[in-house]
Amino acid sequence: HVQLVESGGGLVQAGGSLRLSCAASTYNAKTKCMGWYRQAPGKELEGVASFDTAGGATYYSDSAKGRFTISHDPAKRTIYLQMTDLKPEDTALYNCAATRSPSICNEMEDVKDYWYDYWGQGTQVTVS
Repeated sequence: HVQLVESGGGLVQAGGSLRLSCAASTYNAKTKCMGWYRQAPGKELEGVASFDTAGGATYYSDSAKGRFTISHDPAKRTIYLQMTDLKPEDTALYNCAATRSPSICNEMEDVKDYWYDYWGQGTQVTVS
């Protein structure tokens, strides 16, 4: 079993920046793709950015492109989401997740929680 622990959320003014971290307790066959997903109250779960841990490819939602950057530190088993130029519509609970299926990595829309094998507890991002 893999535990994912997120940190780094908080309250920030529009235009500001935050860096989220997701530390994995270990890697296994079900952590082929790791990424960040968010859900705002009353809205569907959506992908933000993901990372193919085997091939190194990164994927972004349209709303994240140009503003957010996902990165990976394999020595720390941690992925990061650097968010800049934050907007009020970025307000959401951000979760880190991992899946055994690399093909899911580029799915940013109509995301289903059961696609993923592991989820973190989430970290709240609020942009005022």
